[in-house]
Amino acid sequence: MKRWSVRTRLTVIYGFVFMAVGVVLVVINYLLIVGVLPQPASFVEALPTTSAYPDSGVAVQRTQTLDTVADYRASTIQTMLMTSGIALLVAGGVAALASWYIAGRVLRPVHMITATARRLGAESLNRRIHLDGPDDELKELANTFDGMLDRLASAFDSQTHFVANASHELRTPLAVQRTLVEVAMADPKASSELRKLGEHLLITNERSERLIEGLLVLARSDRGLRGRVPVRLDEVAETVLVGSIGLADQHNVTIKKRIRPRTVAGDPVLLERLITNLVHNAIRYNEPGGSVSVEVGDSPAVRVVNSGPVVPVEALPGLFEPFRRLERTATSGGSGLGLSIVRSVVKAHDGSIGVAARPSGGLDLRVDLPPAYATAAPNRTIPAST
Repeated sequence: MKRWSVRTRLTVIYGFVFMAVGVVLVVINYLLIVGVLPQPASFVEALPTTSAYPDSGVAVQRTQTLDTVADYRASTIQTMLMTSGIALLVAGGVAALASWYIAGRVLRPVHMITATARRLGAESLNRRIHLDGPDDELKELANTFDGMLDRLASAFDSQTHFVANASHELRTPLAVQRTLVEVAMADPKASSELRKLGEHLLITNERSERLIEGLLVLARSDRGLRGRVPVRLDEVAETVLVGSIGLADQHNVTIKKRIRPRTVAGDPVLLERLITNLVHNAIRYNEPGGSVSVEVGDSPAVRVVNSGPVVPVEALPGLFEPFRRLERTATSGGSGLGLSIVRSVVKAHDGSIGVAARPSGGLDLRVDLPPAYATAAPNRTIPAST
């Protein structure tokens, strides 16, 4: 059952109160008129006798007068009730329309607050209501909401800046550590135990670097897009697929593609990372001899289907959470940020992403992105970076 809106409920309440007061007034008016109008019997008794002979038609005259007064009284009461009822119905309709209009005016600030809240996003936390009007409860609510947005924007910026700065500061010592390990392993006098330890440290270092890089991309996409340019999504996909040939050969996975021209508005670096993460995840979490199908078109904009182990349906929502991995993929070398970054990039581009578990195994991921602006110049189209 559909719930009534606040405006409808207020209109019904106002109308009901008006009608109740109107009925009370009609009843009071009825009682006053009934009290003022004379009773037929007492009125006739008060009339003077005009004949000296009581039995010469006076009784007939009194009866006629009694009937006339009774008819007049009944007609007056009936007319009063009918006109009052019609007036009450007309006034009730006018009151309902006026209540609807007044309720809309009163609730307008609430609609402004709701509209502002719906437009909020990581890239639009600077929106405020700035409600004008008297210092009443609604303005106090709007000011409180604006203050909450100020605190939320400050906390959000502090968090994303901290992640970005911390991730950036960690890249330098990791690079130095990798260089020192490689130099030690390149020493001809290095023992086999030292080389084995160095290989293990390089693998750990590489995983840490991927984690730091993922945090940087995630922090950047969470802050939203500073600008949008037309991007040839098909060229981005072609570049990513060429760069993924080595990884596919390493995991014995076949890549199939069906790419059609598609231009979207967004950040070319983030869009390339989006497709890269989708393709690399589909390759890494596959099975030997499996396949990956990549499609680019109108709807969906990007679709990546891969074979692999069967994924439980209840595990699908957790795939987009940071550091959430399935047990059988926890040792694949990933950082657990791949699909989290994909979801963040899609959200930053005002798109949507869906995932389905294939009955034969693997996943079917679909990404929908809005098209590029119609006014964008074709010569500004940016292909994938190489």
